[in-house]
Amino acid sequence: MRTKIIATLGPASMKYDVMKGMVEHGVRIFRLNFSHADAASFVPVVQDIRKLEQEMGIRLTVMGDLCGPKIRIGEVPGSPLQINKGQGVLLGLPKHAERAEEDRVFISLDVPELMEGLKAGDAVFLADGMLRFTVNRVLIPDQLFEMVARTEGLLTSHKGIAFPDKIHPLPALTEKDEKDLREGLDIGIDAVALSFVQGAEDVERLRRLIQEHGRIVPVVAKLERKAAVEHIDEIVAAADCVMVARGDLGVECSLAKLPVMQKRIIRACRHQQKAVIVATQMMLSMVKSPVPTRAEATDVGNAVMDGADCVMLSEETAIGNYPVETCAFIQGIAQSCEDYYLERLGGPYVPSPEKNIVKYLAYSACLVAEHADSAALVCHSTSGATARMLSSRRPSLPIFALSPDEGVLRGMNFFWGVRPRLADVSLVSHLERAVAFIRGEASIEQRQSVVITSGQPMPPGQPETKTNGIKLFYK
Repeated sequence: MRTKIIATLGPASMKYDVMKGMVEHGVRIFRLNFSHADAASFVPVVQDIRKLEQEMGIRLTVMGDLCGPKIRIGEVPGSPLQINKGQGVLLGLPKHAERAEEDRVFISLDVPELMEGLKAGDAVFLADGMLRFTVNRVLIPDQLFEMVARTEGLLTSHKGIAFPDKIHPLPALTEKDEKDLREGLDIGIDAVALSFVQGAEDVERLRRLIQEHGRIVPVVAKLERKAAVEHIDEIVAAADCVMVARGDLGVECSLAKLPVMQKRIIRACRHQQKAVIVATQMMLSMVKSPVPTRAEATDVGNAVMDGADCVMLSEETAIGNYPVETCAFIQGIAQSCEDYYLERLGGPYVPSPEKNIVKYLAYSACLVAEHADSAALVCHSTSGATARMLSSRRPSLPIFALSPDEGVLRGMNFFWGVRPRLADVSLVSHLERAVAFIRGEASIEQRQSVVITSGQPMPPGQPETKTNGIKLFYK
């Protein structure tokens, strides 16, 4: 299986045997959701993940997912309340609560920045888009509005609220996020996911905070806002990995446009050799059912065939009744669809016409390996960049990526087809380390060929060592 599974940990899965079962079925990244807990509560599970690594001999990645500025309404008197289609309600600052009437519910929002510029005709969504309203009249500019319900459902207190037609004025990182980030890095998380990213500056700010804390870990930019999609190329360039977070993105943008949006984001990531995660409701029915729906199986398969590096499970593994079984279904679907995906490709992706020697070396290595019927590709990747380049070409062969840095190894778990391995630092050259690995790797048989990409020292005055060599090696 080349596609990686990300599993969210929660009450249903924070047990050693359950996590082990998920790893056996393709999970390589565990997500810790800081929306529901703090770093201290995750200490035992991080320890269990490290113990699993030792027992199974597999690098596992711990991803901390920061909450971000999830905006919620205040207390709704009489909650829960039935809202009917066409019903009028009021939305405003808490100080205007006295404007509530017997037949007109008042929804309070104590974040005035979000209501600035709100006008008649604008959309307002509650409860992840299940309740949808349109602003009918502006009663007090930026403070109080009359809305009409476009759908019906239950309105309860403290539900999330979204304004699809507006640019979100709040920063992606909150004070809580900064605290969770520091504490998460201290307990050993290997990657950080940033919620509600709107531009490259959000990613760059997070990266600075990580560096100030004395760590370097991958940053995953979650695309949940309309503004993020409009700045996709800059965000992809700034991040190490991008998540298509279809829950909030489906609230902010038209559901009719979401399938094409997902494909465009995956394509943008592939063009910049960045990992991409498809998330939200991949196998939601398996929270309670032992088997997925046909539509869910097809959805997962399409994400794999679109070229996603990872698929992420949320409720399915956090609170579901069948966390291991869900991972097993994902694994089976991915393995089946990867075969078709590679058949349709007909060979490695050809690089776009640009002067990028590392990208063309990666493409050439994949071509040589395919034509030589090699067993694998092996690269030495000090930073992970070489493995990323090879992965972006989507070779049919496994990519063994060697690095002396455990953090880099865990970061490479985000990339399609990459199998991280620790390099033998007793050997000086990258090529020697690759050869030593091949000689000891049981899955590579005697007399089989392997294509090695490595970096050799450059003459004085030249740029730092990068991938600059391809070798066809026979074991």
